[in-house]
Amino acid sequence: MKSLLNRRSVLAGPSHLVQVARATAGGAGSPPPDDSNAASPADAADAAAMPSAAANAPPADAPPRPVTTLRPVPAVPTQVSGRGVQIADTADIEWLTEEDALTPFRVFRSFSYSVSLLFHAKELAYYVALYQDGSLWRALKAADLEAAEAAFHHFEDQATRLSDGETRRAQLEAQNEQLARLIARSEAQAERLRSDLQRRGAQEQAVSTRQNQTRKDVSQLEAQRVAAQAHLNKAHRQIHQLNLTSNEWIPHLPNR
Repeated sequence: MKSLLNRRSVLAGPSHLVQVARATAGGAGSPPPDDSNAASPADAADAAAMPSAAANAPPADAPPRPVTTLRPVPAVPTQVSGRGVQIADTADIEWLTEEDALTPFRVFRSFSYSVSLLFHAKELAYYVALYQDGSLWRALKAADLEAAEAAFHHFEDQATRLSDGETRRAQLEAQNEQLARLIARSEAQAERLRSDLQRRGAQEQAVSTRQNQTRKDVSQLEAQRVAAQAHLNKAHRQIHQLNLTSNEWIPHLPNR
């Protein structure tokens, strides 16, 4: 029993209490910790990991980062606005149009949208106007023809995109009308074929009925012919018999 207890104590190892050092209010007056009660290696590793975790944690008093604001979208594209193009006053364009002071250089129309490149000869200025249902919607002013043509192409692309729905609607309406015509034509052709089949069936029925009646008539006529031929043969036999009977009363005259 004693040897068994000694073996158990050797396997388990000695057990002892570890004193945790605490800072007191006196600070320097506290007695130094005893070397015999030093912390275990695992406790030392945990204590070393705590400063690194504290260093990685964000500071509590750090201010939040500001959110970057979005850039405003310009009404005129950059490739146009950077080439001497500015927003034009629609009232000025309407007044110049009424005065016949603008000469059209380019005109683009797509359904209810249209774009015009106008030249004002008196001021050597160019205007690009976008219309909707004949009413002026947007307008740009340029100092040279190259910038005005760039603005014109921009409005042209915009009018094309805006009229995509109307383009698709016109295509679908035309396709539906074409399909309706094809359906009506197909139904008319089917009705004609149905009528032809009915007429052909009626004619075939009439031909079949006529053939049956003809065969019946032929059979009846053939029976009548056979009966008549038999009656004729009987009559011929009777005539022949009567002739023989009549010849018996003729006297026999000798030849001289």
